[in-house]
Amino acid sequence: MRFKTFTGLLLLTATTQLFAAAEQSLNDYRSLGAGPFDAQAGRRLWLSSNRPDTGGNERSCSDCHGQNLALPGKHIRTGKVIEPMNPAVTPQRLADSEKIEKWFLRNCKWTFDRECTAQEKGDLILFIQQPGK
Repeated sequence: MRFKTFTGLLLLTATTQLFAAAEQSLNDYRSLGAGPFDAQAGRRLWLSSNRPDTGGNERSCSDCHGQNLALPGKHIRTGKVIEPMNPAVTPQRLADSEKIEKWFLRNCKWTFDRECTAQEKGDLILFIQQPGK
């Protein structure tokens, strides 16, 4: 019985730590005047097609990461497999604030040809966190 309690506490601690980075990012975006955040707005942004000003084909987040975030994706240019975005499947997703910002900067510039706003980032985090998506 003690082992089950200990294992449960470890799991709860790990889960709390994983969500702490995402929550910190959301708080940072709120401090910039963003919010309230909306997972459905994040979903619409995720699925929206955009043609970069620099030319090239239209692209969306779902082109590489897919529409079901519990499944792996594949980068449309390199063919590299991308681990599922949903933190319930890939626990390290959204677990590090610096990585969250690094990937938003890189992927927003590539997908939207600009940086995402604090509001968009918060909406996307809520969308990514949804269970079973």
